[in-house]
Amino acid sequence: MGFTTRRRRWGTLLGATALAVTAGGALACPAQAGTDVQFATHCIPPAIAGLPPIDGTTTANITVDDPTPDVGQTVTVTYTVVQPAASNPTAINLPADIMTPSGKVVLGGDQTGTVTVTGPKKNDPVAGNAPFPSFSMTGTFTVTHAGSITLSPGDYNIHTSYLLELDTPCTVTNPPAPVSQTVTATDVPVPNTRAIQLGSASGNPGDSVTVTGQNFTPGATVTLVGRSGSAQTADTATVTANASGAISGPITVNDKTTTGIVAYEGAAWSDSLGAGPAAYTVIDNTPVPDGSQKLTTTVRAGSLSMSQTGDTVGLSPVDYGKGGASTGNLNTVTVQDFRGGPAGWSLTGKVTDFTGPGAKIDAGALSWTPACTTKAGSPSTCQAGSAGTVGSLGATLASTPNGTLTGGEFTVDAGLSLNVPAYTPVGTYSGVLTLTLS
Repeated sequence: MGFTTRRRRWGTLLGATALAVTAGGALACPAQAGTDVQFATHCIPPAIAGLPPIDGTTTANITVDDPTPDVGQTVTVTYTVVQPAASNPTAINLPADIMTPSGKVVLGGDQTGTVTVTGPKKNDPVAGNAPFPSFSMTGTFTVTHAGSITLSPGDYNIHTSYLLELDTPCTVTNPPAPVSQTVTATDVPVPNTRAIQLGSASGNPGDSVTVTGQNFTPGATVTLVGRSGSAQTADTATVTANASGAISGPITVNDKTTTGIVAYEGAAWSDSLGAGPAAYTVIDNTPVPDGSQKLTTTVRAGSLSMSQTGDTVGLSPVDYGKGGASTGNLNTVTVQDFRGGPAGWSLTGKVTDFTGPGAKIDAGALSWTPACTTKAGSPSTCQAGSAGTVGSLGATLASTPNGTLTGGEFTVDAGLSLNVPAYTPVGTYSGVLTLTLS
């Protein structure tokens, strides 16, 4: 047999193999399937195959594990080629587990770019002249922009490991391909970490008190204002935040009804750009009339604190191959606000990724349903946070608003649910949920 004849036979076999792909070994079932779309595709067999390019139609579908992510979260994408552009062109039966697909998903709309996706090296045997079965590839991307993000199937490649290592690239003839999936991303406000402290907690009318603070916008003009309950007084001053966002400056307090001092950026107070109130008492030094006695007593301010009934939660197990919700209940948290004054509080939580045996479950898979109960007689009323994703950026578990007089005792609970992908490797996965009271 001559070399040319042997090359033709090898070329026929390898060319057919390079186009065979499968759906075997797909990863976890995504939460939301997209729309099947079709697009013209140009596939080029390896040169050694001796076959011409194949122009056909690919049918594909894109699914995501979270169709409504927050900015900063990671979304898992599955690109499934439901029907490749070509069939096995020969009568040769192709063996199992020889093909590894890879490809790109194209992002559009409010966030652009591409997502690299890959599939496992696993396929069923393909009979001669039979249609190629579908195959799936997965990848992830981080949401960086709020709004509507479209996902379209892009180019894909079929790598074969049968006799030789060969690639068959298939490109979208008229890019971009139709949109198969859309996710709607929500912007997460940056937490307000501004804070202030006072040089003294009380003073006579007309005394000056020094206000220091942190985490303001560097270079910003910051207004210092006295508060009488929830109302602003006429006592004001301004300071400028330094390069590290720190402030320091005096404010003279004349109003005898002042109960606190706040600091804020901008033209008027806002919770997102302000800090405080920090409690302050104006001492009434009005002279006592002859023949009279002035009687005084003091109600001392306490602290804002929390305690919890435990530090470990065992979520319910899920089955490999099925996945789903692993549920449990947060250990009850008790908040005591004995500060007095006008300031409310906020209890927030954020969670790490759940790590296990060689794999992880993304922090964005944990959600909660908060509940909050107020003890009778408390001046404030507790408000439960919204049900939804906790994630690494965090969410509000419970809070009370600012008011003329605040405080009380509160009990906070939450139902927990971790969405475990179906084919997560067997084992125990742990994450840390951190609660912050401020």
